[in-house]
Parts: sequence; structure tokens; C-alpha cells
Amino acid sequence: MKNGFYILISFVIFSSINTFSQGLLSEKNNFTKQDTLRGSITPERVWWDLTYYHLDITVDPDKKFISGKNTIKYKVLNENKTMQIDLQAPLKITKVTQDGKVLTVIHDGNAHFVKLVKNQNIGKIESIVVYYEGNPKEAKNAPWDGGFSWKKDKKGNHFVATSCQGLGASVWWPCKDHMYDEVDSMRISVTVPSNLMDVSNGRLESIEDHGTTKTYNWFVDNPINNYGVNVNIGNYTHFSEVFYGENGNLDMDYYVLKGRLEKAKNHFKDAPKMMKAFEHWFGPYPFYKDGYKLVEVPYLGMEHQSSVTYGNQYKKGYLGRDLSGTGWGLKFDFIIIHESGHEWFANNITNKDIADMWIHESFTNYSESLFVEYYYGKKASSEYIIGLRKSIANKKPIIGKYNVNNEGSGDMYNKGGNMLHTLRQLVDNDEKWRSILRKMNKTFYHQTVTTVQIENFLSTETGIDLSAFFNQYLRDIRIPILEYKIENKTLKYRWTNTVSNFKMPLKVTIDSKETWIYPRENWESLDLKTINNNFKIDDNFYIFTKNKL
Repeated sequence: MKNGFYILISFVIFSSINTFSQGLLSEKNNFTKQDTLRGSITPERVWWDLTYYHLDITVDPDKKFISGKNTIKYKVLNENKTMQIDLQAPLKITKVTQDGKVLTVIHDGNAHFVKLVKNQNIGKIESIVVYYEGNPKEAKNAPWDGGFSWKKDKKGNHFVATSCQGLGASVWWPCKDHMYDEVDSMRISVTVPSNLMDVSNGRLESIEDHGTTKTYNWFVDNPINNYGVNVNIGNYTHFSEVFYGENGNLDMDYYVLKGRLEKAKNHFKDAPKMMKAFEHWFGPYPFYKDGYKLVEVPYLGMEHQSSVTYGNQYKKGYLGRDLSGTGWGLKFDFIIIHESGHEWFANNITNKDIADMWIHESFTNYSESLFVEYYYGKKASSEYIIGLRKSIANKKPIIGKYNVNNEGSGDMYNKGGNMLHTLRQLVDNDEKWRSILRKMNKTFYHQTVTTVQIENFLSTETGIDLSAFFNQYLRDIRIPILEYKIENKTLKYRWTNTVSNFKMPLKVTIDSKETWIYPRENWESLDLKTINNNFKIDDNFYIFTKNKL
């Protein structure tokens, strides 16, 4: 920061990083029984482990109606005969069966408790089939307030898509709707009017032609979180390419509305550029078996696994705007880069509780600057990430409340990204920092994790006790203030506005020479050579400063 007291002027930008709608990132302080049932690992969830889904549905766009079934396979971990399945109103479960026998279901809001009849023997693989139907919640402001988006393209064709982060996948299909347990693999079968196409996750296995309708069968060969599952229905055309990556040949497929093929072929060149940069920084793309897709949708976009959705109007930046205000944000398509970055942070490494959603968003926000660095250099990268600070609010902690499906503050984006940028300065070794990011994706490959796991990993790998650092930036709303003064030939400095035991060192420049200082809560001092020393603090550290003279 520049010398003098820095006053934060925050403002809200209508964007994926600061939109407080009725859904994702909305302010909520009072929680209900339904929040607990949705957000906690209940006794009716913990005893069984997901192994496989087959979601088989028919979508009727004219009636905004869906119907079908989900076959759920699971491994019995402990003996129990009550299973929690989640499905949100106005959708209704019509029947649940096991081995062909209809089971009793007790409904409690959006949680549905299936009473099993047969003995559930530990270690055995069992399955149930959940039948359901109805008019699902329509998205009001996708993807933040999600559900089904029932739109039409300019030619009058139905253009339909799902989005449900935070709100939960149970807004449109019955599932075990908690982040801690990812299904090992999944088949998705979607029947649509014959003039339309469905694009979902994984690879297209087959298309069944029924005359007036077609069924598109997709298979996901990797673990997938519930909100990462999607349905995209439209009058699509398709093109593809092969990316020669760290793990071999990666299929990259693109689905766009007819009439936009040539525009997309030119604009989507950011996708292989993204893949090259992010494999450099984070390691191999995590889903080679399922490939990578970029799919046009009637909303801004979302990180659906191996089926990243796109609605940025074929513009650079965020709908044509640079969120950083530096110019660097117009060098790339924000949605392609940001949402694809989630393939590493959200889809590969996934939070167990949405309260730890910073694991998804902070690292992915930071990934934008690493994309800039890969193509435009380190100085440009720093300017970009620092430029995002102007929209940090610092009104509530980044980490949310646990066990109630509460995702915490929208500062998980820009503040979280700047926290990681600050941590990189503490590591002070770019190759080591890159190796840490790559090792993190290898260590937690296809896993659900907690904040504590990530904190411990980073402390171990950096060799720095980061307890107070993370307490400061994740769990507190205060930003550290470095108070300093130069008296005669002595520089005095200390930390204020900090959590207990905050001892972060700082890189500073004194008379054109870089050095480190080690502030504490009490005044520290450094002897200077002359009275008129030029003193500057490295802007890459996300702190405020106050000159006490």
C-alpha cells in the first residue's frame, strides 16, 4: 500500500463475485430445522456411502415440467433402515422402491425419510429407485438464484438449463444433497423434444430416437458433486479439438446455438489457452476420462464439472467489463477462465461444507491472475489481483456457519484471492509456490475437504505457521494495519487491527533496497543510515498502512 492511511471504499459490482441475490451469497443469520437437515451430516445420511446414480428424466419445455427417476446405489457403512433423500418443493416424490418393493416415505419439508424393509448389511452394495415429477423452481436470477432457466433463443427454440450452487441439486433432482459425499460415477439420461439436444456431464454414450423425442445418455466416469450435475437443452451445434496435455490427449468439445459456430470457434480460443496455463500452475486437468466441454446457456455461466456453462455474450472481460480496472481483465473472457478454473478448485478439490466455499472461490479468483501471469507476466498479474481489492466489503467473515448450508461472505472471491496472493509473497519463491499448488491438487485429488485440512497442508508445505494468518483473513473482518513512523534515523513499526499472535513479516523498500521487516503487536525498530530515507511497503501484501507522524 502507499504510505499514509488507506481508506477502503467498497462498492458492489453486479457480478458473480459480489451479487447478493435471494440465493447464493445471500445474507442469512436465522436458521431453521430445514437448514440443518439440508446442511448437516444427519444420522440418516452418515450410514451409507454413495457409489452410483442413474438420473433418468424427461423434460417438457412447453409445460416447464420434468418427470423421471433416480437409481441410487450405495454401500452400507453401518446398519440402519432410514435413509434421507432430498428433493425440494414443488417437485414431488411419487414412489420409492427397493428390489421392486414400494417403500414408505416420511416427508419433512425438503427432506424425505425412506423406511427400508430389508436388512442393510455392512459392506454390501444396495440400491433404491426414487420416482419424482413436477414443475421445478424456476431460476429468477441464474446462477445465483438458481433452478431451471426456461428461455428461448432468438429463433424461438426452447433454450433450457439448470444451475443450483448453494440452493442445492435437490431443487431439480432427488439425491443425497450434501457436499461431503460425492458419487463415484453417474449416468445421466435426458429425454427432450426431437428438435432439441441435451448436453450434460461426462461423455455422450448414445442417442435414442423415439420419433417425437430423443434421449441423450451421458456417463460421468469420475466422482462428481451434486451441484456440478447439469442439464442444458437447446438447438445446439458442436465442434471439438484435442488438447495435448500433461496426461495425454484431452477432448475439448464445444456446444453453441446454431448460427454462432464461427463466432464461437474464434472466441473460444481462450479455452485451450486456459488449459495450458492452468495445467502449468495446478497440474493435469482432473477429468481426462470425461473430457472438457464448454456449453452455451441462457445465463452467465457456472462450473459444472466437465460441462462448464457459458453465457458471457462472446465478450472479453466480464460482460465486456474489466473487474480489476487495470485493463488486464479485458485480455480474456472472464467466464471461460474463472469457471474453468473451478475444475481444479471446486470439482477436483471440493468443500465438505459450503461454509468452506472459499476453497472453491478464493483459489479460482486467484487463478485469474495466474492466467494473466502465464501470458502477460508477473507485473500484469499483480496489477490485476490488486485491482480487484476495490470491491472487497469486509463486512463479515469469509467462512460461513457450519452445518446449516451457509456459504459465508462474498469476500471469498476478491479478498480470498488477495489473501493467497499475499501468501505467495511470504513463500517468496515462485517455483516453490507453483509446486505447492500442483501438490495440493494431487494430494486432494477427487476429494472433499475442510478448511482445516487446507490450512494444515499450506502450513506444512510453506514451512510457515499460518494459524494467525488464516484467522485474520478468513475468520475476521479486520485488515491488518501497519503503523509506522520515522524518527531521526529510526524506523518504528507495529501491527494493529489484528488477531492474537499475528506476526506476518513484510517486504519493504528502503532507499531502493528491498528488505524484510518483522512487525509485532509492540513497537519494533530498525536503524536507518540517513534521516531522509525513502520507505515503501510492497503493494502485493493485502494490508492497510498508517503513518503515525
